[in-house]
Amino acid sequence: MNRMLRQLFGALWLAAAVLAAPAFAQPSASAPDAAASAASIGIAPADDAWRAALPRDPEAATQAYLDRLSPEVRARSDAYFEGGCWLQLWNLLLGLLIAWLLLAAAPARAARRWCARRKRRVAQVASYAAFYLAAFWLLGLPLAIYQNFVREHQYGLATQTFGAWFGEQLTALAVALVIGTLAILAFYGAIRRWPRHWWVGASIVAVGLLGVLVAIAPVFIEPLFNTYKPLADTPLKRDIVAMAQANGVPAANVYEFDASRQSTRVSANVSGLFGTAAIRLNDNLLERATAPEIRAVMGHEIGHYTMNHIAKTLLQLGLVIVAAFAFVAWAAARLLRRFGSRWQLESVQDVGSLPLLGALLAVAFFVATPVINTITRTMETEADYFGLNLAREPDGMAEVMLKLVEYRKPDPGPIEEMLFFDHPSARTRIFNAMRWKALMQPPP
Repeated sequence: MNRMLRQLFGALWLAAAVLAAPAFAQPSASAPDAAASAASIGIAPADDAWRAALPRDPEAATQAYLDRLSPEVRARSDAYFEGGCWLQLWNLLLGLLIAWLLLAAAPARAARRWCARRKRRVAQVASYAAFYLAAFWLLGLPLAIYQNFVREHQYGLATQTFGAWFGEQLTALAVALVIGTLAILAFYGAIRRWPRHWWVGASIVAVGLLGVLVAIAPVFIEPLFNTYKPLADTPLKRDIVAMAQANGVPAANVYEFDASRQSTRVSANVSGLFGTAAIRLNDNLLERATAPEIRAVMGHEIGHYTMNHIAKTLLQLGLVIVAAFAFVAWAAARLLRRFGSRWQLESVQDVGSLPLLGALLAVAFFVATPVINTITRTMETEADYFGLNLAREPDGMAEVMLKLVEYRKPDPGPIEEMLFFDHPSARTRIFNAMRWKALMQPPP
């Protein structure tokens, strides 16, 4: 759920960036295969006897799980996660530089004048929006190649060749040009309709856009990048469908998707709105996890849907969006008074203000990152508890958390977790599972 929300929330950044591409699936793994997979990434294998012998104290049991991580795995995970935090800053700074070039550079101004010569206002906005999105994508491509291709391969998390990866980026660009242009037309329509309080209308447009994307992404966008097919009829599939239907998820099937053609990451989701709800899990999860682990993951994902986390997240993010656009309106007015003549801009109603608005929006969301992380982290914790009560697989949950250490630092400090983690850390989630086990599954 959070992967999808990040992707869809990123669509709001189409005023400042380009939509990110999603991920792809196969048959169920046996327990020995899953153990071999864990060992291959530096997790000491464990069996049922080891789990039965775990101490009942949640702190001690959590530490026993974390002690199965090799020092090399911890160091690699910490380096990957911490580097990703720095990359958020570098992306912001690069975005601000690109915005400045699009405002001040002569070729960008010439493109703006060309778009302004279109006869109809819609054509002016649409042509400049397409130029802006394409230019932003092209100028940001070197960092995107490093961050999303080179670095992912360096850490062993990517499986694509450069040609396949770049082809997906072109597909993502095409999606961004269509959706982004429509979004920018709606934003500037709001600006013209409510010139004094345009940020209110823009906020409504942004939240509405996110809601539409949540509904259509599983049907129209994600299949552009991955193949979805019904999971083979197995006892595991029947368990998942039963858990879903017993908790109000209107889905009669489970779909697998082939994430392994792009990544080694395990993932699953129950996504969609207004009749597009679907239960999906990727082939990495199916191949690398045991049945108890998969049930634990799917119980968590079903929890997101049952507790209406998508709608709640949209409402809470809506407040962040309103605050962000209020800041953008305040800052843009002051910057235009000071630099408008230099940039040849009179007001935000001029579509040439798009780079400025995009840059300010990026700054607002960057500053709000701890707030956004807290919103999603809180709902992830709620879904963990729901999944534990539904699937009743605390050790399965703990085992999956060890697999996520590939790309998420397992044991951060409390302030670091609060500021930088959009999911609870492995230590937090394993402790919650072990506490649930100690209280709800007394020893025989």
